[in-house]
Amino acid sequence: MIRVPVFASFVFCAFASIGCFGAPEFVTVDRATALEQQAAGSFPDLERKLNRASITPRPVPLTPKQFEALGIKPIRFVDTTEMTDADLVDGLLVQHCIGEGRDGLLVDTHSACIGAADHEDALELVQRVNGARIQLWRWMHEQRPAVSAEELRRTWREVHLRGVVCGGWVQVGPEQWEAKRC
Repeated sequence: MIRVPVFASFVFCAFASIGCFGAPEFVTVDRATALEQQAAGSFPDLERKLNRASITPRPVPLTPKQFEALGIKPIRFVDTTEMTDADLVDGLLVQHCIGEGRDGLLVDTHSACIGAADHEDALELVQRVNGARIQLWRWMHEQRPAVSAEELRRTWREVHLRGVVCGGWVQVGPEQWEAKRC
């Protein structure tokens, strides 16, 4: 048999302990504190720039398979918008579509071309680069009139050939071409 005083004290302790415990209080903060805001910084110029960049219309890049699906023959999938004439010349020299002639000018060697390259674009590039080289040689001759134009050109070619890309097509003799060794 259970004694009443022991049972009553047990019930009293049980109810008393329930009243002592409660759920912890939570405070939800939806904003950073002032210190956190200072540490994070504020970049309104950068945010505006990013917003404008994200809404600027531009072409969507397509894969070669997507071009083929549209019926467009893939010629060149290199983005040439940021390539200089020197980059294009290096690529065509390695493909043997153009060559460094013995006279210091670029030469059209499309018959030896490896891979696909637009012949008309290559010819335009050769004309543009050769025009720039001739203009450079004229300026060099004006700076050093005592040195013959032929000597300047020959010396320029020797120095220039050191910087020609490895595997670039170089004229070594009359109608003789070879890839530059590095």
